[in-house]
Amino acid sequence: LPNVPGKRLTVVVVDYPAGGRSLKHHHAGSVFAYVLSGMIRSENSATGPVRDYRAGESFFEPAGSEHLVSENASATEPASLLAIFVADDGAKLTTFDE
Repeated sequence: LPNVPGKRLTVVVVDYPAGGRSLKHHHAGSVFAYVLSGMIRSENSATGPVRDYRAGESFFEPAGSEHLVSENASATEPASLLAIFVADDGAKLTTFDE
């Protein structure tokens, strides 16, 4: 990002199979997520209780927050989201908590 020295914009598609989920984790920097298909269930330590997001909806994860729930809300249909990271150049984007 030329106007934000030392930061990089990275875009990742995250696919969840039916019933799929991620372990509790946190990200380097900030993340904007846009649901491409299906329904994603998400809870973030900084943005409030668990919520389901449908295709076309989005959510934001502030830097330093913890992603407590990240899963496909459906046990029968796949779901996907587009994750847009703004983080330090070279940073590990996702770290799973133990």
